Amino acid sequence: MNTEILDLEPKIVWEYFKEVLEIPRPSKKEEKIIAYLLKFGKDQNLETLQDEIGNILIRKQATPGMENKKWVVMQSHIDMVCEKNSDKVFDFDNDPIESLIEGDWVTANDTTLGADDGIGIAAQLAILASKDIEHGPIECLFTIDEETGLTGAFGLQPGFLKSSILLNLDSEDEGQLFIGCAGGQDTQAWLPFDYEESPENHRAFKIMVSGLKGGHSGDEIDKGHANANKILNRFLWCKKDKFELKLNVFDGGNLRNAIPREAYAIVLVPIGKEGDLAEAVSIFKDMSRNEFSITEPDLNITISSVDTPEVIIDNESFNELVNAVYGCPHGVIAMSQSIENFVETSTNLASVKFLEDEILITTSQRSSVESEKQDITNMVTSVFRLAGARTETSDGYPGWSPNPKSEIMNITVDSYKKLFNTDPEVLAIHAGLECGLIGDKYPEMDMISFGPTIKRAHSPEEKIEISTVVKFWDLTLDILKNIPNK
Repeated sequence: MNTEILDLEPKIVWEYFKEVLEIPRPSKKEEKIIAYLLKFGKDQNLETLQDEIGNILIRKQATPGMENKKWVVMQSHIDMVCEKNSDKVFDFDNDPIESLIEGDWVTANDTTLGADDGIGIAAQLAILASKDIEHGPIECLFTIDEETGLTGAFGLQPGFLKSSILLNLDSEDEGQLFIGCAGGQDTQAWLPFDYEESPENHRAFKIMVSGLKGGHSGDEIDKGHANANKILNRFLWCKKDKFELKLNVFDGGNLRNAIPREAYAIVLVPIGKEGDLAEAVSIFKDMSRNEFSITEPDLNITISSVDTPEVIIDNESFNELVNAVYGCPHGVIAMSQSIENFVETSTNLASVKFLEDEILITTSQRSSVESEKQDITNMVTSVFRLAGARTETSDGYPGWSPNPKSEIMNITVDSYKKLFNTDPEVLAIHAGLECGLIGDKYPEMDMISFGPTIKRAHSPEEKIEISTVVKFWDLTLDILKNIPNK
């Protein structure tokens, strides 16, 4: 841990951020951060509750003279995406995040940083622990498992919160205030296969795609980043028959909400064609680098000799896999016709994993239009059904419709203009936010989402801009001062 982080301003926020980084908190394994929050609330003599699903709620009474303000709930999620570079030795279940300072950015050492949404947690803790910050009655809601299923928001019950205003602290672009978000759902496909003995007179090679930026499948789906699964599959599809390739395994991507950065396949090629295969990989690498010369400057494709495995998958299943992955859409499907430069609908081909006798392919769809979300889900489903796969689509989560008459939006805009002498952008976000689910449980809740600038979330290049944390903090405190009376 680079202790220089403790020298940053606002000091109290970075102090708590450092504590959060030291607590392992993978999605669905949040017990250590939950224990920390429960102890924190007890040590601060604050009303601290845990609901049946595991969410934590800490209440703090108003500072003197602010008792008549409306109740406000600040909200962030306590889990983090756990991604690391393939050569990094790191145990997310036990190891603290290793933070680094690079200019005006805090990042991590070859892993995700967890600023999404660790910085929101830190800001809440700093306010709860403070003795001199002015605010009305407040609640701080810490939800579980946002990254892999929005479990905490799904399980939140009506009546748990007293507040009528919600400040969601899970946005990643300073200067942008969000009053709406896309809904989403996941589609998975299971493609059956049979193993066969590896043929004689073949050699095995590992073909690997690496060096991609990856990133959040909502926030960064329109940035032109390459998908490692699609690149690797394209090569296999194009060269399978020419080189009489046999497939042992295809493995790419990890998380449904992250654009896959790496993928590899172990293939067998007849003896005598090894050199031609290596040359084909080199040519394909140059072509791919040319296609993504701006958005993926570090794209790399390598081929290396490996021990020949005992088994391969049957050729029919190999064909079905590469045809399905090639045909499966990925990326932006539609831009909004009413909001300029706003992604309306997208899909992410997130991961390909070999199970015992099936190949699991995970995808994620998003749209701010419910009917279009269903349409792109149907499109993805149809591709895998044509390949003979069984498919399943999650229930999904609702979007959050913008409210142009929002009182908290006007308060936040006024605070921003007063503090920074410029107008913020007010818009919707293509990423999913828990606001949609919370608003579904609390229909009268007036909500807004904002935060400091975080880049490359959900990837080992994740970083948070130090100077924007100061603005995020100042804005939060000014909003709390200006909450209207009941």
